[in-house]
Amino acid sequence: MSNNSIENILHSFRSKRIAIIGDIMLDNYIFGHVSRISPEYPVPVVDVTHEDHRLGGAANVALNTLALGANTMLIGITGADHNRDVLLELFRNRGLATEGLICDPSRPTTSKTRILSQNHHITRVDVESRKKIDVDIERKIFDSFTAVVSSIDAVILEDYNKGLLSEHLIQQLIASAKVHNIPVLVDPKHQNFFAYKGCAVFKPNLSEMAAALGILLQNNDQEVEEACRLLQKKIQAETIIVTRSDKGMTIYNGSFTHIPATSLEVADVSGAGDTVIGTLALGVAAGIDIVLNSTIANLAAATVCQEVGAVPVKSEKLLKAYRDHLQ
Repeated sequence: MSNNSIENILHSFRSKRIAIIGDIMLDNYIFGHVSRISPEYPVPVVDVTHEDHRLGGAANVALNTLALGANTMLIGITGADHNRDVLLELFRNRGLATEGLICDPSRPTTSKTRILSQNHHITRVDVESRKKIDVDIERKIFDSFTAVVSSIDAVILEDYNKGLLSEHLIQQLIASAKVHNIPVLVDPKHQNFFAYKGCAVFKPNLSEMAAALGILLQNNDQEVEEACRLLQKKIQAETIIVTRSDKGMTIYNGSFTHIPATSLEVADVSGAGDTVIGTLALGVAAGIDIVLNSTIANLAAATVCQEVGAVPVKSEKLLKAYRDHLQ
């Protein structure tokens, strides 16, 4: 593919409108260095140099589609707490609309605090609830989606098993999208894994697929293909895309295509899956061939893995990586 073609594809993303429904998280990072062991208990003492707050989970998916120029609508829940205020400020600073942030005072805002020394993770502290949302919150989520469904080009369901995407809500969302001929792309987790029947693109990673199917799965093409066939009988998706870490990804849409991983320096794999699903959604919305679409998404994920923490893909970096590695 020529430079003009990849540039045209990236340019086409800017006219798309993407809705994302899923578990929104606040990612906190505490950076420092370890110089001693605590005299109170044999654990490292981190001398803090600086802190950072970032958008995670479904919000990081939104940042990826936004960074590639798409009009992005994010729908999810937060608690009624300080972390919600931090999220709102981050949304405004990054240019994300806040109308889809539904407040549920019965739960905390999901947050993950990572403590790092010289870019190595020391520990992580999570504050979250995994309880299923109640009927009132579920109705608000669905109403928020139906208010925008007629004007979007694709919808992503981003599930981190924090209780937002119940089986009933999933079925409602997919049915509503189908009425409006809107493709649904799914980034699943183990709970409700098989509830996404009939979606356009189903994107598990290798371990998620193996766990859901209840099988031991080696990361070789033959076993992955057999697992995809089993999964397709249950999920009936138009396309299954399995991300396979250092083996790249496998596409199954009646036939198989294996895309090798791009050899770029890896600093941190956090958020790579968010980049893949966001880029795939833009490609589906733009009508790009699924193999080419997946190749671009695979490369986009490799570019974000060069940085520490979950960061969105950058068009200029993606374009340069394409020229350097795929021409």
